[in-house]
Amino acid sequence: MPQVKVLPIAFDSFGVRSMSTYLQLGGLHLLIDPGVALGPTRYGMGPTETEFQALEYARALIMELCKRSEVLVVTHYHYDHHPFPDDLEMYQVCFSGKTVFAKDRKQNINLSGKQRGKIFEDNAGPLVKKLEWADGKEIEMGGVKLSFSPAVWHGDVGSKVGRVVMVCVEGGGKSVLFGSDAQSLADPAALDWVLKKNPDFMILDGYPTIFVGWRMSQKAFEASKENLKRAISETQAERVILDHHLLRDINYKEKISDVIKLAGREGKELMSAAEFLGLENFFLEAWRKEIHEGKREVKVEEYYRKLCDKLEVSPSVLRFSGTVRAAVE
Repeated sequence: MPQVKVLPIAFDSFGVRSMSTYLQLGGLHLLIDPGVALGPTRYGMGPTETEFQALEYARALIMELCKRSEVLVVTHYHYDHHPFPDDLEMYQVCFSGKTVFAKDRKQNINLSGKQRGKIFEDNAGPLVKKLEWADGKEIEMGGVKLSFSPAVWHGDVGSKVGRVVMVCVEGGGKSVLFGSDAQSLADPAALDWVLKKNPDFMILDGYPTIFVGWRMSQKAFEASKENLKRAISETQAERVILDHHLLRDINYKEKISDVIKLAGREGKELMSAAEFLGLENFFLEAWRKEIHEGKREVKVEEYYRKLCDKLEVSPSVLRFSGTVRAAVE
């Protein structure tokens, strides 16, 4: 039976915007979405110094885990999922000599995605061993199969922010599915693909509940929860990481209490990336107002030292220069 290792590297439950994940299945070492960013505004305020500190630490961890990986995946071209255009150091460290599978930058993509995808190709292309557009493909590598979904909507069908690809890694009877920014599988096509793959383990983006009643309707949110419930109850996955957009809401557990109860009845573990690693959720973005006003003190280095221990990375990589300031998405 091949070894399976799932390591969430940078997630919203760690205080940054990202879904960067390292997977080891058998002899294949894979990193999905080497990018991290901060929310540009929250409560009308920009990021706190604590968020910039977490950003630098997360960026360093992504680069460190990229060194262990021979294959990288970029599911779409938002900058919390691949490096910012001017971060040439991150491009160099992450992509040099790697085999890269990325969202097709020309097909089933919005204008912004096309433009960002072109920048990505220009920056990464000269560095990589191989760059291949991934949409809908299946690839065998060293006894492990990588399956990529067709392009599905980034959240609700017709979303203005475009489409993404999901990926399933399978080998030796084990499988891990990475759902990217599909937002609780709101697109029925995303749900259908997940049910078809029937993975053992799922890493999914949760619906952005902070926007419900504003940018998103309650009806759309309820529909996304029904899709998520089906993914939990109709697949063999016993463990599900649900994070990213959802974890920008401190009260997310109340808003998806029906999903949590269903998972419990089904004997499934539903958790954030932080909870999966045995850490507390680190709501730096949602705490932004309290931190700005001096009402909450947080210890970023202490938290990330614990994360380093979970990732088996030396904490010596955690250096805060205060110079990484442009990474807001």
